[in-house]
Amino acid sequence: MAEMSGNGSERQLSVRHLSRIGQIGIFFGKFVRMFVYQSDWKVLPMAALIAGLVGFALGGNFGVSMEGTLTGAFAIVCVCIWNGSFNSIQVICRERGIVKREHRAGMHISSYILAHLMYQLLLCLLQTVVTLIVLYLVGMKFPGKGLFTPWMVVDAGITMLLITYASDLLSLWISALVHSTTTAMTIMPFVLIFQLIFSGGLFSLPKSVEIIELLTISNPGLKAMGAQTKLNDLPYSAVNGMIWMVEDVEIGGRVTLGQVLDLLGDEENPTVSGIRAVEIGEQTTVRGIGEELLKGDLCGDLLDEPLIMDMTVGDALSALLQTEELKDLLDTEVDASASLGEIIDFLAADESVQGLRNEGIDIHMTVGDAIDMAGREEIMARVEETASEAMYDPDYSYTAGNILHNWIHILIFILVFALLSVVTLEFIDKDKR
Repeated sequence: MAEMSGNGSERQLSVRHLSRIGQIGIFFGKFVRMFVYQSDWKVLPMAALIAGLVGFALGGNFGVSMEGTLTGAFAIVCVCIWNGSFNSIQVICRERGIVKREHRAGMHISSYILAHLMYQLLLCLLQTVVTLIVLYLVGMKFPGKGLFTPWMVVDAGITMLLITYASDLLSLWISALVHSTTTAMTIMPFVLIFQLIFSGGLFSLPKSVEIIELLTISNPGLKAMGAQTKLNDLPYSAVNGMIWMVEDVEIGGRVTLGQVLDLLGDEENPTVSGIRAVEIGEQTTVRGIGEELLKGDLCGDLLDEPLIMDMTVGDALSALLQTEELKDLLDTEVDASASLGEIIDFLAADESVQGLRNEGIDIHMTVGDAIDMAGREEIMARVEETASEAMYDPDYSYTAGNILHNWIHILIFILVFALLSVVTLEFIDKDKR
């Protein structure tokens, strides 16, 4: 940019002006040399290390369950933001004095920033490729076909590149705004925390502050990543863990004489109405009638109908016939001329029976026992399906329009931060420090 020539003790500054395009090439070459000779390449092994840790910790549940995939997508977004942020947080402020002198000697700020944009894009691309390779090696895969390319991993890579690049340019603007590397590194943690808290993924936020999510890179990044991993189509398996925690919890219920009498008194029930019409052919007792009912000839399918906590009518009737408190009632003789319905109505209206309506048997079992009785696999599948339906989020819908909308959202951030970097650095001559 500027050449120094001297004669004896005199030094004369001569400025050689280049076109804006020419200056872009000069600065881009400078940044590449800094990458090679000033160890800026260290960001690549750091990206690999972070991706390896995340993939090792979360890869097993990624793409398997809804909550595991959401956590994995959030972690990937965090990796991208971290990589991009620390690429450029110090690049301008660490050479602020040099930039100021070169600007006064004829450097175009737009050329300087454009060279940074090109170099940082190349750096972010390398980081994205390294991250994807490491994630694949540790078991966090993006199987299937993408909506925009034949490979889902390429679609996901585009999202990761956009998140990384937008975070990079945010840090570039901060680096242009502050005056020292110390200040830049002090601000950086607050920027990261803001991005992660207001991502809208793992933290429930009040409605009044949800608009702040639109000001973060992480929010559209997480939505795009969640959509690409078909988050809404995955089972919410955490509910299985919740059930496992309460399987040993005891639950109980009570089958009473009143419940049985009410069931047998339901004349609108086709099965019950058929039973009620049966004539009792000989002198017998209430116990005898119950035993006849249990044989199945009279009750048919009624004995298999659930009454309480998966206990059938037959189970309850059998238990009632063995209940000591009902012994006197069970031994009561009934006339042979009565129908079963008339006997049931008589028992239901008898004053002595009214006092026994709450007598019955107590049932004790665990939650696990109840699930096993009802069919564990069927119950678990239904619970997962219901939970997944309840957790459905339109922000993660697997559609090209939804993903493209979030990509455009991130691209707007990229353009805004690039413009802010140019505008901010244009005032560098007014900096008296």
